[in-house]
Amino acid sequence: MTTHIESEEHRALRAAVAALGTRHGRGHDHRALWSEAGGLGYLGVNLPEAYGGGGGGITELSIVLEELGAAGCPLLMLIVSPAICGTVIARFGTEEQRRTWLPGLADGSRLMAFGITEPDAGSNSHRITTTARRDGADWLLSGRKVFVSGVDIADATLVVGRTEDARTGRLKPCLFIVPRDTPGFGRRKIDMELDAQEKQFELTLDDVRLPAGALVGGGDDAGLLQLFAGLNPERIMTAAFAIGMGRYAVARAVEYARDRTVWKSPIGAHQAIAHPLAQAHIDLELARLMMQKAAALYDAGDDAGAGEAANMAKYAAGEACARAVDQAVHTLGGNGLTREFGLASLITAARVARIAPVSREMILNYVSHQTLGLPKSY
Repeated sequence: MTTHIESEEHRALRAAVAALGTRHGRGHDHRALWSEAGGLGYLGVNLPEAYGGGGGGITELSIVLEELGAAGCPLLMLIVSPAICGTVIARFGTEEQRRTWLPGLADGSRLMAFGITEPDAGSNSHRITTTARRDGADWLLSGRKVFVSGVDIADATLVVGRTEDARTGRLKPCLFIVPRDTPGFGRRKIDMELDAQEKQFELTLDDVRLPAGALVGGGDDAGLLQLFAGLNPERIMTAAFAIGMGRYAVARAVEYARDRTVWKSPIGAHQAIAHPLAQAHIDLELARLMMQKAAALYDAGDDAGAGEAANMAKYAAGEACARAVDQAVHTLGGNGLTREFGLASLITAARVARIAPVSREMILNYVSHQTLGLPKSY
């Protein structure tokens, strides 16, 4: 892909991460790749230098995830641990929370999961029923979460709940850091058809007792800002995940189409093969441009502008990825479904990019009433 709008530093980062991904490849050892990426400073490239990070932003972290994906070895926890949790703690955490968590998140020695989705809430975060109430100096947190990635390997989970506003009596968002072995904090692995390194879990929180310092920021006023500070990077990084996956699929299909000969010439010489692959490449390039815009806006501190662009980027990338994977598999025919060529498993993974962390329909709702000013349908 062309990189003419990127700085020399970004091009160098892209090349270095691509080389790392190529060394590990599709059949990589997940832990080994995570450890090496952390040691090289890639996992925490967006976190503050004062806490062991690279001092960059979501722009740099999205480059890391995209290039690893394009090499066939995307790291889903990059979305969760440094992008969501690391960003929230860096922006809103207390000094103690930053010192405790950011260095480990930056070098990969510690992991944090993110729990927001609930069985009865889904896309409607206003229906979140996980609640926190004070008990002396402590908090008691109760509720359920579903589709939480990597809880088994994470040292803690950043849990989104609600607490009562002392001034209005209404429930408002709050975020708590819940260590993995905290009493009352249970997990159950969800049996998924998706074959991924990171497993999905349902969480139960039964009056989980947490110290006052577990509340991100330590105060009661920034919950909504904290939540959106994490959700915008999540969408941008999901776009990077999808674009990398799409690039990998197209590259495999192009390689095959150049070599596979059935009627005197390679099948890539036929427009029925060449044009859909060209279209897939165009769609991925366009999605990447929107992702770069979203990341630039977010890193510049424009949360409102980044919200619109991040949703558009996630939508465009999810659609482009699904089409790219489908066309790649179709290009290979029966071979596209074999384990040897490594494309069939992407069919399910590409669908995830259209569903999570927010469905395409909810993004269309957002754009229709937030951008276009149309009445809400819900």
